[in-house]
Amino acid sequence: MPMSQSTFTILLGGELRLTDRLRHAVSGTRFIAADGGMRHAAALDVVPELWVGDFDSTPADLESAFAHVPKQPYPAAKASTDGEIAVSEAIKRGASRLILAGALAGERSDHALQHLLYAVSLAEQGLDVLLTSGSEEAVPLIAGTISLDLPQGSLFSVPGFSELRGLFIENARYPLTDFHLPFGSSRTISNVAEGTVRFSLQTGRAIVLARPYDLSGV
Repeated sequence: MPMSQSTFTILLGGELRLTDRLRHAVSGTRFIAADGGMRHAAALDVVPELWVGDFDSTPADLESAFAHVPKQPYPAAKASTDGEIAVSEAIKRGASRLILAGALAGERSDHALQHLLYAVSLAEQGLDVLLTSGSEEAVPLIAGTISLDLPQGSLFSVPGFSELRGLFIENARYPLTDFHLPFGSSRTISNVAEGTVRFSLQTGRAIVLARPYDLSGV
């Protein structure tokens, strides 16, 4: 399956800054909007193939602008968030890579935290996941190796969602080798990229949070 056909961008309700990295990441992907996340479709000049949610946060002008997009309504008293429902629909349509746009910022910190936890769960199911607000990016880190292409001097952190063992961070100002990170430790907060950073982990669950446009660590 071509990359563009197996990569879905899920438009979520958080803030989204239209940076060059964001536009490049979502270019050529398929789109599904989750409720009020549809507002980002207009900013990105895209038309999602599906619009899901209870539509409790959708203004009338947005509904009229995208009246032609197929809707899949759910009651407000549902057991999942609109974002989780949208991801499930993407997986049904053959998604192997997911970009959760609008996942990291906004007024609802509970939603942002849930997106991070959900991304780790999706990674454990074998999906490739990127979360982005345009200003910040996040990728799950589970047992294995990942690389993140970051501008020289940009900030990143690796908060653990559990105890981490066998953590390696390469091509960073503060590299780590076979490191043990106790749960709750701040040791892996505020590192600086020296280009593409490579992460390896033997056991545990974590997230890599990066700020590609924040060069304050230079």
